[in-house]
Amino acid sequence: MQHSTLVYIAVMSAVTLSVKILPLTLIRKPIRSRFVRSFLFYVPYVTLAVMTFPAIVQATDAPLAGAIALVAGIVAAWFGASLFQVAATCCALVFVIELFLV
Repeated sequence: MQHSTLVYIAVMSAVTLSVKILPLTLIRKPIRSRFVRSFLFYVPYVTLAVMTFPAIVQATDAPLAGAIALVAGIVAAWFGASLFQVAATCCALVFVIELFLV
């Protein structure tokens, strides 16, 4: 293993550990600020969305098919479809669109 690879791994682990350990050691009292509490509540959802939405569009051969399936999935979920129904609808829609576009 090269020296620079070990340095990269050490820096990445230090950053990761500091982000996870410092809040536990520095913040000992309950958080009373409504803004900070709501911010911390939505962080997992925003992180998941930021990782998921680009992958939905880029996972297909035609990005237009992914975008259309994304919109259809949001609409289906809005009207109360289950997770399986949303996923099946999106997959079928991408299949049909790519069948005619590509």
